[in-house]
Amino acid sequence: MARLSARTADLQPSPIREMLSVAQRPGMISFAGGLPDPESFAGVDLAPPPSALLQYGPTEGEPELRARIAAELAGLGLECPPERILVLSGSQQGIDLAAKLVVDPGTAIAVESPAYLAALQVFRFFGARLEVLWVSEAGPPWAGAPPAMAYVTPTFQNPTGRCWSAAERRRLAEACAAERVILFEDDPYRDLAYAPCERGPICASMQGGSWIYQGSFSKTLAPGLRLGFLAASADLFPLLARLKQAADLHTSRLGQWMVARHLADPGRPARLARIVARYRAKRDLFAESLERNLGGIARWDIPKGGLFFWVELDAQASPSALLEAAIQHGVIFTPGAHFFVEPDAAPAMRLNFSLAPPEAAERGLAILGELLRRQAGPRALKSSPSRRSRAGSGR
Repeated sequence: MARLSARTADLQPSPIREMLSVAQRPGMISFAGGLPDPESFAGVDLAPPPSALLQYGPTEGEPELRARIAAELAGLGLECPPERILVLSGSQQGIDLAAKLVVDPGTAIAVESPAYLAALQVFRFFGARLEVLWVSEAGPPWAGAPPAMAYVTPTFQNPTGRCWSAAERRRLAEACAAERVILFEDDPYRDLAYAPCERGPICASMQGGSWIYQGSFSKTLAPGLRLGFLAASADLFPLLARLKQAADLHTSRLGQWMVARHLADPGRPARLARIVARYRAKRDLFAESLERNLGGIARWDIPKGGLFFWVELDAQASPSALLEAAIQHGVIFTPGAHFFVEPDAAPAMRLNFSLAPPEAAERGLAILGELLRRQAGPRALKSSPSRRSRAGSGR
């Protein structure tokens, strides 16, 4: 056996990537991944790219694209010069770079629970000790000593769809700045807003602290481009750029050129408005189908944005057994256990509403509802009304 690093003992396959391979089976109805609707993919007319883009480029990214990203962030209230924008090979790379920057075996990292499962996977791989971050408008965000870094997705959180209040955002910024905790804010869904809510970047409120703010073009442009970005405080940015240089030298220059053309396109706001309207309609139809098929046997909120419904099940339900049976019936979803830090989390499932056409979603949810009722057997699940009347209120 080859002599491998100790950390490979904790190298686990991504549950989502495993499920996506199952989702490719003919006829499978997938609620599993966060896949955008292919109808939303970019439709920008592009001239042939300059031949100079076929040469190596700067690690930090193309100057034009970095300037456009910096201008957009300034419009959100986050002032960061182009010189502190790093173009990424997908926002997943930003999580990897942040982990390399901060985590030694045993380093405390505070995360929401549930939290983005791929981030949990990366932090665990590097040996982090994960602690639950408490979202609060007044109290401390962590139970004990301050962690080295706090990782959050406060706007249309993955997996719950929750949107933090202004007071919750302000409280975390204050705590991170006062206790020298690096704030890592992941914000891939902010443009997919279907109802009003607070979306101001927490990092914009960091006064003198260390922070990383990350965004993505996968959800509003095309995930196949594998292009995201991060902005960072002056103390962290040079180190992140060096880690990026060691990882892949630079992100595809052709992809950066395509994204820059998209950001400069006068039709971009109208295109984004059409995407949001399409997803809002799909969300509403999905909520109606949930009510028909899982009403009384599960609980959920209607998200104000993003791509997911977080569905809580009866305490005695088994999402893993439900998934096994659902796959046999041509339906796949993501069990909630993958997103938790705690091993004994309440049963839940994350359902993506953006990919499946409405008629397929109806069939898939009908199957899940029937299987849940079979699983309950003679023990009827506690009747609990869905939260549809609180549409978009968050959790």
